Amino acid sequence: MLLVPDISIIIPTLNEERVLPLTLSHLQNLRGQQVEIIVVDGGSTDNTTLCTEGLVDRLVFSKAGRAAQLNKGAQVAQGQLLLFLHADTLVPKQLVQLLNQLLIKKRSHVWGRFNVKLDGEHFLFRIIETMMNGRSCFTGIVTGDHAMFVSRKLFKQVDGYPAIELMEDIAISKKLKRINRPICIKQAVVTSSRRWEQAGIINTIFKMWLFRLAYLFKVPPAILAKKY
Repeated sequence: MLLVPDISIIIPTLNEERVLPLTLSHLQNLRGQQVEIIVVDGGSTDNTTLCTEGLVDRLVFSKAGRAAQLNKGAQVAQGQLLLFLHADTLVPKQLVQLLNQLLIKKRSHVWGRFNVKLDGEHFLFRIIETMMNGRSCFTGIVTGDHAMFVSRKLFKQVDGYPAIELMEDIAISKKLKRINRPICIKQAVVTSSRRWEQAGIINTIFKMWLFRLAYLFKVPPAILAKKY
């Protein structure tokens, strides 16, 4: 008899062969704990899909774009709780226990995020982490770095991620927090600091806030995506 998973971990990918193997290997001990792993590929031209062999429960394909890929993963997911995870992010060891406790207490209308820790050693990353975690919990806006989780029932209630090219995490957070405030789990997921290191820490911070302000002032996500 097959057990229906409690948790579905959904990972969108596009040319992530460098980071995906570590993320998937880190998740393998969860697969015997009623957790399924779903990778949704958006058309990778490298060896990303080969990296999933024997390490995921489902490999599905979608048009490129985080919103489209995450919605596709949610469509095939069987778990009561959906966890949306970046391809370069490692979850805490006690993930299952933490999320199952929430399922028992909150049942069908739970959503939230983990604290985030960047893997870079520069002291500015410690400041960035603190600011990201504080902002997210205070505003109720959850971005992908924080590994958003949401019950499948609640995800369907808000019609999933809006079909926009960028800022989909902010958009769905606004819908979800009208129903419930997010639960802020203090245990951290560890995510790569590569984008800050490649583009420069200060430049990346400035760029991220500039895009957020533009979205706040109603600049269409399609225009922002072209400039991203």
